[in-house]
Amino acid sequence: MRRKALPLPLALGLMAGATLAALPASAQQNDNTDDQAPRQPSHQLDAVQVSALPFDEDAASGASSFGLLEDSLLFQRSNATLGNTLEGLPGVHSDTFGGGSSRPVIRGQGAPRVSVLSDGARLFDASDISPDHATTVEPMLARKVEVLRGPSTLLYGGGAIGGVVNVLDDKVPTRMPDRPVEGFVAVRGNTVANEKAGAAGITARAGDHFAVHVEGSRRRADDYEVNGFTVPDIDGTYADSDNVSVGASWIGERGYLGMAYSYRSDIYGLPGHSHEFEGCEADGDQLSCDGDGHDHDHDHGEGEHTPPYVDLDARRIDLRGEYRQPLPGIEKVKVRSSHTDYRHHEIEEGEVGTTFRHKGYETRVEAEHAPIGGWHGVVGFQYADHQFNTQGTEALMPKTDTETLGVFAVEHYRFSEQWHLEVGARHEHQRLDPVEDPLDRPSYSDSANSLSAALTWAFLPDYNVSLSATRAQRMPHAQEMYARGVHLATNTYECGLVSSSYTCGAPGDDSAIHKETSRNIGLNLRKVRGDLTFDVGLFHNQVDNYIYARTLDQIEEFRLIKYTQDDVEFTGAEAEMRYQWTPRWSTTVFGDIVKAQFSRGGNELPRIPAKRLGGRVNTYWRAFDGELEFYRMFPQNDIAGYESRTPGYDMLNATLSYTLEGAQRYSVYLRGSNLLGEEVWNHTSFLARTVPEPGRNLTVGMRMEF
Repeated sequence: MRRKALPLPLALGLMAGATLAALPASAQQNDNTDDQAPRQPSHQLDAVQVSALPFDEDAASGASSFGLLEDSLLFQRSNATLGNTLEGLPGVHSDTFGGGSSRPVIRGQGAPRVSVLSDGARLFDASDISPDHATTVEPMLARKVEVLRGPSTLLYGGGAIGGVVNVLDDKVPTRMPDRPVEGFVAVRGNTVANEKAGAAGITARAGDHFAVHVEGSRRRADDYEVNGFTVPDIDGTYADSDNVSVGASWIGERGYLGMAYSYRSDIYGLPGHSHEFEGCEADGDQLSCDGDGHDHDHDHGEGEHTPPYVDLDARRIDLRGEYRQPLPGIEKVKVRSSHTDYRHHEIEEGEVGTTFRHKGYETRVEAEHAPIGGWHGVVGFQYADHQFNTQGTEALMPKTDTETLGVFAVEHYRFSEQWHLEVGARHEHQRLDPVEDPLDRPSYSDSANSLSAALTWAFLPDYNVSLSATRAQRMPHAQEMYARGVHLATNTYECGLVSSSYTCGAPGDDSAIHKETSRNIGLNLRKVRGDLTFDVGLFHNQVDNYIYARTLDQIEEFRLIKYTQDDVEFTGAEAEMRYQWTPRWSTTVFGDIVKAQFSRGGNELPRIPAKRLGGRVNTYWRAFDGELEFYRMFPQNDIAGYESRTPGYDMLNATLSYTLEGAQRYSVYLRGSNLLGEEVWNHTSFLARTVPEPGRNLTVGMRMEF
């Protein structure tokens, strides 16, 4: 089964209706377009607002490291998956898995140490479990995507030691539209996968204090092509997706309260799938495979098999609210609450092999208080209760209930215009309960405490330097605790942290279960305005009792892994420097590097991204914007014991866009990626040795705002 016969009449009607509504007021662009001065580059704006930060202050002058995609840049770089959309930001990569799934990797760390949020709320999908599980956010419907690193990540959990990705959307209106109806229509297509995608949204007044929002998207993409590969189309890399959302809000002078219902449906292929080791079992710390060496690898050269695929649907309800000055001394209260019902089937040859189900709800309340003795801060709590269940041939873990409760505070003190201090703390309790488990695996209950501090010095106008220190604790994920079974997506047989008598491995592999404790030191130097701007970050993260998948045995490409704890260190840097030579020309140099190894010495950690160094040239002329980008991804020779080296590659991308401003805003762009036709292997992917990345590609897109 390739495509789902699932019409989205609401989304399609919305696209058509919005387009027709906008046509009568056609393109009233400025008659003096040819004489306009170049549009002001985004780096010259007065302030940078990051919603995930605790205060409505200029993020460029704060202690936390961040990255942003918004407006035209987000539109031009949006991809089918969140990881691919973000991977051009310094310090951010992705663990690609074909065309339907990729998760962000920040400073060498991925899920579950990178938290992906929808306007501050958890997703409750299955992307934490495996790289072949999609992250259920749609970049085409996003208004802004924020990447946050540093001390402020404690607001969202001590376990987010890699960082936080916060995806902002408009499905719950937060302000009354300026006109009776506002909205957008966007379409996109590409050549490498014959992608056809569209999205639309409208927000309408419904009285003096009510606003209604409706949005939808649809994407269809075939198997993508790879230049110079023996099979030009990589089987199982297609990806289809449908999204629709309906929301409404009451909006007053001091705040809003709204709710939205969202539905998502995906079908996407699972490339690189093999049955060769499906019958393998763990015999102590060794693999025992009953196969006869036959290989059912899904290369499909002779059409013997169709690749397996994921059939996914997710239903979600969001409640969002904000109220300013509710009580004396309280400047703002913000509420986020959500309920998610997620399910996906992994289907092969028409039969459901495994079903994943995740149901849960979360409530988060923040209160920003007025300065007390010079301290201005945010306090709050976060409660979540969710159940994850797997059934079928790859039922890796028992049905597990997870309950977490966290309380947190972040406080800010300004000594002077040049010096300010930020401190944070979080206490979190977690309980894991296996339900109806035939192996009777034990429950787990523990608490974690995290602290952070950051000192910022604005030593010259527009310059600042920040020194931060964070001690954060993360408790084990349910999969890390209880896994037992074959996981073909990663070519592994997994054994959890609990005693080998409950999962697998030998008794000598057992040890007491501890919380991860990370101690991170970061140094950031920025120049935030002027012709020259830059952001340079250095970090060193020492993690005690780091949970990782240790290989116990290996047969060809199939490994027996045991989740194990050891002390590790991450050290790295990321930098971006931009110079505006004239009002029409600017250049940027960027790069990142991370090293990850065991504190005791020996091998490196697996799937750590290689060094990256590149540059961009941007030009602005009348209504045109142009960008030429080149970067070198170096070979990755620092590898774990079972890994192979990954070759480097040169990436050349170019973008040309044209924008008309008037009663409506029209933007059209053409983007070429991998223009050199390089054969790209992604070291951070579990498919780094079997499935290459897409080849040369041209993307064209159009967006109209009205």
